[in-house]
Amino acid sequence: MGKYTADDIRKLAKEENVKFIRLQFTDILGTIKNVEIPVSQLDKALDNKMMFDGSSIEGFVRIEESDMYLYPDLDTWVIFPWTAEKGKVARLICDIYNPDGTPFSGDPRANLKRILGEMKELGFTNFNVGPEPEFFLFKLDQAGEPTLELNDKGGYFDLAPTDLGENCRRDIVLELEEMGFEIEASHHEVAPGQHEIDFKYADAVTACDQIQTFKLVVKTIARKHGLHATFMAKPLFGVNGSGMHCNLSLFNEGVNVFHDKEGELEMSDAARQFIAGIIEHAPAFTAVTNPTVNSYKRLVPGYEAPCYVAWSARNRSPLVRIPASRGLSTRVEVRSVDPTANPYLAMAVLLSAGLDGIKNNKQAPAPIDRNIYVMNAAERAEEGIKDLPATLYQALQELQSDQVITGALGEHILEHFIEAKEIEWDMFRTQVHPWEREQYLQMY
Repeated sequence: MGKYTADDIRKLAKEENVKFIRLQFTDILGTIKNVEIPVSQLDKALDNKMMFDGSSIEGFVRIEESDMYLYPDLDTWVIFPWTAEKGKVARLICDIYNPDGTPFSGDPRANLKRILGEMKELGFTNFNVGPEPEFFLFKLDQAGEPTLELNDKGGYFDLAPTDLGENCRRDIVLELEEMGFEIEASHHEVAPGQHEIDFKYADAVTACDQIQTFKLVVKTIARKHGLHATFMAKPLFGVNGSGMHCNLSLFNEGVNVFHDKEGELEMSDAARQFIAGIIEHAPAFTAVTNPTVNSYKRLVPGYEAPCYVAWSARNRSPLVRIPASRGLSTRVEVRSVDPTANPYLAMAVLLSAGLDGIKNNKQAPAPIDRNIYVMNAAERAEEGIKDLPATLYQALQELQSDQVITGALGEHILEHFIEAKEIEWDMFRTQVHPWEREQYLQMY
């Protein structure tokens, strides 16, 4: 049974003086799109009759097949708390359907549901995700454009003098709570101007919806404080980049499948097989979990971000860490993901990689409990530790050679994703950067 019925929504819209509804969805690159309708069109939307032109959305369809339908997910009904002047604005997250009533294969949300269907066939009922997205707050200039000036000089968990960032983060948390989010923690991250807000784990689709909503709220509230929030992976050289660690667990009817009281480290065989799948497919899914040219500036040694494929229960340098809590909280933390990833695609590839490990009974390599950053290449090779791709180009090559991960995206998304990312790489590769001029203009 869902949280809301269509009648509930009609009633709430009336009671709360909602004037507009945003019908939201996400394109292949992870950008939130919305069709805004006046409340007079609400019935039409609830009857799944709202159409939009899919040919104008990145990676969707060609001009000759442009009509698409929006089917709202009633459980995602939220009224934005900051829009009360002339009536409020609410939103519904939608799935995208073809005119013939079939789910559209290029919709990242529908694609994640397809992979969850495969999970259920294997006998699991839930894939729970607890994301930890990080972001930077920069000051705006007089024209309202973002600068590279940070709003504080705080460090990890600092309680700095109450500065702009502190107030802004508190407001973000309050707005999110008002919208029904359960916030686990919010704190200052390692770098100046960097913040993290962790929310309680939820099933995969809800968690991805929450990530998208979260990005929207953070950017909106930051702007109200005269700040610009960015989820870019590495906005500044010389300080830590922003990650989005993903805590993953599989459940069956309320039982955490990853926990086994008798197992080593209290972890079940399924958890180890899941880790084995993640480790095996990590080079290939990196193009999806770290999808921009800039993402690879974060995955370098020395800044707490993983750049080697290994796992550990104790150490924070590998790709996969097993946090200390057990019982229902037993989980696998994948640390490479960054917040520029399209969450629906990222969860689809992570789940497919893990399920491949379980399906084929794969054996995880031995955990690496020493600091990988101090090991040299020969020592890493001896331990069988592979490197993550060093560039977007390399990651795309890895992606295309891995059947499990290409299957997790499906034909339509894969084709359009690779096309968009190859263009991005080419634009970057052929651009002349200021660094090159600084280095070479006078020397040669």
